Amino acid sequence: MTTVAVIDFETTGLSPAMGDRATEIAIVLLEGDRVVDRYQSLMNAGVRISAFIQAYTGISNEMIATAPPAAQVMDEASRFVGSRPMVAHNASFDRRFWAAELQRLGQAADQPFACTLLLSRRLWPEVRSYRLGSLASYHGLPEAGRAHRAMADAETAAALWGRIRHVLQSRYGLADARHALLMQLQACSRKALPRAIERHLGAVH
Repeated sequence: MTTVAVIDFETTGLSPAMGDRATEIAIVLLEGDRVVDRYQSLMNAGVRISAFIQAYTGISNEMIATAPPAAQVMDEASRFVGSRPMVAHNASFDRRFWAAELQRLGQAADQPFACTLLLSRRLWPEVRSYRLGSLASYHGLPEAGRAHRAMADAETAAALWGRIRHVLQSRYGLADARHALLMQLQACSRKALPRAIERHLGAVH
């Protein structure tokens, strides 16, 4: 059974290209629907956190001052993930920071990212908001802790990933909704989803 790494970053802003850095990382390893391991750490990248971001995440400059260096944390996180495929909510955001922080260490960031936000848009067009908290409420997912802290968001994204997989399996008769298939589905339009799954089933059989 494929193990995936569900990741969430808290950061000083929206873009590493604008000088923003990670302040916290959490990773949940899922084997099927079962959590088999977790990694979480604050990190000190030497970048000041604005008052707005402090209020948004609850992560203060005082907390970061005593956190381990970003290089140390990212090296540990990279070894923790290994070559496993990755999952995130709004994955383009987390993928940018994953790649930027690892690039500072001279490490590649080759892991493929599946996105629970894109997949949710394909599966539930009736939902008003695709924010992680809104989707958690929509599906009645268990409370994982304070929103906009990395581990709580990673746990919620992991639960949402499980819901997505189960819905695909029951709705379309899939034996297993694997990471590689879900990456294909997130890249197609909502209307094209059934046909993409038919092609997949035809290839399997």
